[in-house]
Amino acid sequence: MTKPAPCPCGGADYATCCGPILAGTPAASAEQLMRSRYTAYTRNDEAYIAATWAKSTRPAPVAVSDDSTKWLGLEIRHSSTDGESAIVEFIARYKINGRAQRLHEVSRFVREQGCWFYVDGSFPESTRTP
Repeated sequence: MTKPAPCPCGGADYATCCGPILAGTPAASAEQLMRSRYTAYTRNDEAYIAATWAKSTRPAPVAVSDDSTKWLGLEIRHSSTDGESAIVEFIARYKINGRAQRLHEVSRFVREQGCWFYVDGSFPESTRTP
């Protein structure tokens, strides 16, 4: 029996965590969307990142990490929803060319026609990596 593959977002099993969402099942919450977006970054899934970014703030083109980036883990610090908007604070750890980095972001999300979308994020000053 094959052991289930762990989900990059920290979930126990990719097939029951982010896998279905990346395959097209809508995220049930902004936090679930955040986790699936992190997983998409670990897989260099530019199409998914673009599709889950609100059209009003989506850059063109959407850039994902390259092969020199190794994603190490995701920590959700806080998540709150207020009707059709939500905030998710997280820390993503990664290495670029062997050098450890971390991204601490407070992300804003909006729900449109029943689906969550990433809007933008801010970066708390006290945790920026030099």
